[in-house]
Amino acid sequence: MKNSGERQFLNRIIVMLIVLILITSGILMYVDKLLTYKVDSMKPNYHFYFIGQNKVDPFWQEVIDGVRKGAEEYNVMVEYNAPRFTNIEEQLKYIDIAVLSNVDGIITHTFNNKDYREVIDRAKEKGIPVIVVENDLPNSNIDAFVGANSFQLGEKAAKLMIKATGGIADIAVIEGGGYEDNSSANDNKINGFISSLKDSRFMNVIETKSSKLGILSAEEITANILKNNESVDAIYTTNSIDTMGAAQAIIDHNKVGKVKLVGYGDTEEIKRLIEQGVVYGTIIGNPNEIGLKSVETLVQIKEGKSVSTFIDTGFRIIK
Repeated sequence: MKNSGERQFLNRIIVMLIVLILITSGILMYVDKLLTYKVDSMKPNYHFYFIGQNKVDPFWQEVIDGVRKGAEEYNVMVEYNAPRFTNIEEQLKYIDIAVLSNVDGIITHTFNNKDYREVIDRAKEKGIPVIVVENDLPNSNIDAFVGANSFQLGEKAAKLMIKATGGIADIAVIEGGGYEDNSSANDNKINGFISSLKDSRFMNVIETKSSKLGILSAEEITANILKNNESVDAIYTTNSIDTMGAAQAIIDHNKVGKVKLVGYGDTEEIKRLIEQGVVYGTIIGNPNEIGLKSVETLVQIKEGKSVSTFIDTGFRIIK
């Protein structure tokens, strides 16, 4: 009887252990499934690469904020790189790195020249979609352009300049972005600006200078213009850094109110300069929207959806 009772007790223990093992195994399998699901859900859907124009212009900082929003919303990873100051060779190098890395998509700023077309062709040969932002690249293999119509932006700047000067001015243009001198045909903002002034008999663009996108560079250029050409009574700048640099030179040379400045950007500093009458007004795109829409458009392309070749994010006048 004793042996029989012990056996029954041992059998119960064994059964309980088996049940406990089965329950534990089930719990472990469930937890593993949950963890696997969580890890899978954390994996980004795509790996994109974003190349900005530079790291110093506040405009591009806002574009990146939009890119981050898009990356979070669509669960994608976006690497970001840009030259500290605008540098075409560095930009092209970063695009090449993205192509060699075989990323899922590229978002990049470009200038209007054959080197960008060639590197984009290499991306397309590998099946990598390419979105360009802020500056369009006509006659290229891009999938879409996201940004404002730069030509129209230049036209609006010209109209703002006419209001600022009463339709009579000798204008100096400071073309931002590290272009070579006399290459303003590469910039649609300049084309739109100059084109809109053709019918204004007394609005003359008499000087075009190129900056290296540094406050001191634009400040020095403006100082030289004011020193060497007393007829200049209006200045047009195409980015926020140059706008602040030109404004500082106007202040330093006691030309506030005498030299009208139409520029670009909506930083707190530029808004203050507008309130003080140093800057007459600015035109600004919607950088945050550019960043968000560029990511959204690439995701749509990867999902096989049709997209417009021009995603217009518009622009605003700050005055």
